[in-house]
Amino acid sequence: MKQYQKKQALERVIHGVFLLLGLVTVGCVLLITIYLIVSGIPAIRKIGLVPFLFGKVWASTSKTNPQYGILPFILTSVYGTAGAIVLGVPIGFFTAVYLAKLAPPQLKSILSSAVSLLSGIPSVVYGLVGMLVLVPGIRKLFHIPDGASLLAAIIVLAIMILPSIIKVSVTALEAVPKEYEDASLALGATPVETYLRVSVPAARSGIAAAVVLGVGRAIGEAMAVMMVSGNVPNMPSLFQSVRFLTTAVASEMSYSSGLQQQALFSIALVLFLFILLINATLNFFLKRGKEA
Repeated sequence: MKQYQKKQALERVIHGVFLLLGLVTVGCVLLITIYLIVSGIPAIRKIGLVPFLFGKVWASTSKTNPQYGILPFILTSVYGTAGAIVLGVPIGFFTAVYLAKLAPPQLKSILSSAVSLLSGIPSVVYGLVGMLVLVPGIRKLFHIPDGASLLAAIIVLAIMILPSIIKVSVTALEAVPKEYEDASLALGATPVETYLRVSVPAARSGIAAAVVLGVGRAIGEAMAVMMVSGNVPNMPSLFQSVRFLTTAVASEMSYSSGLQQQALFSIALVLFLFILLINATLNFFLKRGKEA
């Protein structure tokens, strides 16, 4: 009896610790949200919501006529993230299917180690390699004055999101019960048909989570993107230097003050809401898919 009571007491303590840690996590998110709202709203009030969100000119350091339009940053972030997802998700998905279901054990071990190594490389290294190899390559290949462009940023982001997509997708695919595949094979389906039509649908929630992680990585990246995109506040064009929402904050915050600093906090607030919107949309379609 005493031993049972001790176990119950220990379970209550562990439950309390888990609850406390969960509340701390939620509290951190709430504090970040409140801080961004309090810091970002004043600039939006002074500049105006429409001029701030839909203005095409960002000239925050101009002494005569400073302008704070962030539409180029918003569109660049949207196009850059979408391009990285279009390039990275198919490659990551098929790589995960191959590693989980088709690769020989020795090759799977080598490729899994390479993916893990890819995920451990700092973002500044991606940016450095992109700046020294990718940017000159784009300049020579397309015969343009400067290879630092939206295209370079998309390629770098697509490579950076691969580890997240591959590792989570592999875990989801390996968790599919073997009975599902055995039943499909017994009905005459080929192994490839079984993996694509049985295993993948059964693991779609995990694959969707991998895509969400990839989107979060692509949207939140700053250093690597800054090094290969040119970091110029132009309207987005594939072969032109551009600036993302993240790089706009990172590049000017160190020397900003007054309204300029408040505007940067407003950009951070827009970025935060943008990420929340994307995650909510993906979770909505994911839950809808489960219900269907």
